[in-house]
Amino acid sequence: MISPNRPIGAALERLHAAAQRVGREVKLMEVCGTHTMSAFRSGLHALVPENVTLLSGPGCPVCVTAQGDIDRMIGIAGVDGVTVCTYGDMMRVPGRMGSLESARCHGARVEVIYSALDAVRLAEREPESRVVLAAVGFETTTPATAAAVLEAERLGLDNFSVMASHKLVVPAINALLENWGGEPTGVEGFLCPGHASVIIGGDAYKPVIEKYGVPCVIGGFEPELMAEGMAALVEQIESGEARLENLYPEAVTDAGNTVARALIDRVFEVADVRWRGVGVIPASGLAVRESYAKYDAARVYELEEIEDREPAGCVCGQVIAGLAKPDECRLFGTACTPVRPIGPCMVSGEGTCQAWFKYQRPAIARRKRVGEERAATP
Repeated sequence: MISPNRPIGAALERLHAAAQRVGREVKLMEVCGTHTMSAFRSGLHALVPENVTLLSGPGCPVCVTAQGDIDRMIGIAGVDGVTVCTYGDMMRVPGRMGSLESARCHGARVEVIYSALDAVRLAEREPESRVVLAAVGFETTTPATAAAVLEAERLGLDNFSVMASHKLVVPAINALLENWGGEPTGVEGFLCPGHASVIIGGDAYKPVIEKYGVPCVIGGFEPELMAEGMAALVEQIESGEARLENLYPEAVTDAGNTVARALIDRVFEVADVRWRGVGVIPASGLAVRESYAKYDAARVYELEEIEDREPAGCVCGQVIAGLAKPDECRLFGTACTPVRPIGPCMVSGEGTCQAWFKYQRPAIARRKRVGEERAATP
């Protein structure tokens, strides 16, 4: 819904005027699943100029988690005496051997949690159980995982560990600008994520701007704020500028949340990690430090890496990079639906495929029906 308290008209006028002055196709990208759902839910895509495209990038934590990591999470759920705790969206992501949800149906103990500390409390209550927190997410959720490890240490728990698949926002943007998986994205401006930016701060994006000359705007999630962000980006592109604009100063500072960042740095270290559909991106994720090895499930259970194998026909890896639209996937809306998902982009509440299915698919069907009716009219 468009908020009546913040008219969107002025921002759209700025956006349309700047787009007209640019006079060519412009690709922008939002790198946050909340932005993705807000844009589709509000119909923002239908209000922007025809020569401006807003792509959805790799901002959904579930969607960017490598298939091999999903398979390891499912595999450890089958170990006797282990209880896997995870967030709701992870439950239905398909792996080669089902999903965490199907593992639970076959007798594994898998618990949906609302806070990382819920897993710690479970380990404290049930010392006979071995609790593994399967955690994904960007800098937004990583501090909670770090806090859980530190709380387990404080309590002296030896039955708690984390299987973390945390990613970093800025290296993902760098990879998009350096040809994600070997393909150019053509993105000329980024609407940066509000949530993650609260943690990492606005200064984190300055190296991107300096190296690639691409403008970055930090924005909130209401469609009015997104329209303002897009207008600011196109105006910068028009003038040949590239700078950081923080349109979310209520929550985002230059330095970010230094306490949260200290938590992350204490427990984790930067590592080369795998991303869905693209493989390893150097220094793009986090691994548990050696000093906290006793809380690292990969070490505790001696888990081997599992080769990534994408489901046949699934193009989630291209969708999260803005290289393919969901309706360009032959599985979309037929074999792959929210009820029976094949790829993670259809599972997650922040996934681009689910957003298209819920909000864009009816519009596509209406346009097709109108076209057929017009063609049939003498």
